Amino acid sequence: MKALTALPERAHRGFVTVSVMLTTIMQALDTTIANVALPHMQGSMSATQDQISWVLTSYIVAAAIFMPMTGYLSGRLGRKRVFMSSVVGFTVASMLCGAAQSLEQIVLFRLLQGIFGASLVPLSQAVMLDTFPREKHGSAMAMWGIGVMVGPILGPTLGGWLTEYYSWRWVFYINLPFGLLAWFGLAAFVRETPIDRSRRFDLLGFAFLSLAIGALQMMLDRGESLDWFSSREIVIEALVCAFAFYLFLAHIFTDKHPFIEPRLFADRNFSIGLVLIFVVGIVLLATMALLPPMMQGLMNYPILDVGLLLAPRGIGTMIAMFTVGRLSGKVDPRYMILFGLIVTSFSLWEMTRFTLDATRWIIIRTGVTQGLGLGFVFVPLSTLTFSTLAPRYRNEGTGLFSLMRNIGSSIGISLVITYLSQRTQINHAAFADFINPYSFALHRAVDAQALNTATPQGLAAINVLVNRQAAMLAYLQDFRLMMWITLAALPLLVLLRGPARASRPLAAADRAAALD
Repeated sequence: MKALTALPERAHRGFVTVSVMLTTIMQALDTTIANVALPHMQGSMSATQDQISWVLTSYIVAAAIFMPMTGYLSGRLGRKRVFMSSVVGFTVASMLCGAAQSLEQIVLFRLLQGIFGASLVPLSQAVMLDTFPREKHGSAMAMWGIGVMVGPILGPTLGGWLTEYYSWRWVFYINLPFGLLAWFGLAAFVRETPIDRSRRFDLLGFAFLSLAIGALQMMLDRGESLDWFSSREIVIEALVCAFAFYLFLAHIFTDKHPFIEPRLFADRNFSIGLVLIFVVGIVLLATMALLPPMMQGLMNYPILDVGLLLAPRGIGTMIAMFTVGRLSGKVDPRYMILFGLIVTSFSLWEMTRFTLDATRWIIIRTGVTQGLGLGFVFVPLSTLTFSTLAPRYRNEGTGLFSLMRNIGSSIGISLVITYLSQRTQINHAAFADFINPYSFALHRAVDAQALNTATPQGLAAINVLVNRQAAMLAYLQDFRLMMWITLAALPLLVLLRGPARASRPLAAADRAAALD
């Protein structure tokens, strides 16, 4: 049987694209939409801050563990069957989350949501790559990328609006129309792929990788609240992660039928693409983790205004997606990635100049600029990463691609939150040194009756001012850190093969796949 018989007809490409984008948006929204509703869930469930955080942790850990299984399940059961089952499971789990009456129930249902949602984004990318011919992969990835990139950006806005005017339960119920439309579209227009019933499940490899990913995610999620390596739990999780990952690597390079084929990483574009998407993951969600608390806690913006001011970031991403789609095949993707990384770095540099009095326009402008830059990185990177990878590895490859983006996001969020806490303490100590009897500026403020050092209330007011300035500087230092991380990725572009050189090995791989 030819591999091409699994591809949809040309006339159905539009319907396939819409169906795939619905699943992508549904899953991508859920990475951030529940964050805004957490305080409301906490009150409804009578839970502590530490307990309610498991609503997020359970989803993240389950999705990370089961994402690498995408390749095996698609090969063993058929990609369409796995895709449709995942959509059904994710939608039903979402409904159960909305109807949950206790903390235990919602954590369990979020766990199920993560399990079923793990394969949605990888499979949607694989379907798009197989649906469109190689020369249109750039345009296909641009359309697919809208859901992946815009979903997490619009999540807080939509989540805040639903929670404010309806209920936190609608944060989950909103997945129902997306799930129904996506399921019918997949059932009608996506064709099944060949099934390899001889493929064995490498239980040991999966167990090692799952243990490593689960321990890593737990460590990243709970590290800040437990003061990192001063906690025995974090030390144990770090050791388990390192040991399990070592065992996994040793296993896949020695087993005859490993869980993940090591030859995947022999493809240079694929390996470099994994590193670059890791960087994109850091910047995308780490920025979104910093801006809301900064705007609410320091700039005194209401929650709805925060969501509205962050939404234009998605406009910049969409503009980039449409532009990249038009430039695909005309401009070397490496140049577009270079442009995107530079624009992203520039936006982060502009954010290092924020003040407590930053205007709405400055926040919107930097958000649009950053969204534009990330859009120019994500689509060409998705195209180049798979440009030299044999088609038979696409299901596994897309799973690892999404996994690296998610791990980058988890590490990025943990990194910036920890750095924020440390720098706030350091900045507070530095600023407090200026509050002394010899400070000319302090004397002038006291003489003008703006400050009062003679009463406990006056000293407390001064401490509040110092705290705000220390925290604001810490946020700016975080933005500077992410700027340097983005710039550090630039040399990797030299290692990527351009489209002309990539087409030759892929053409040979296509011919080999057609003979299977």
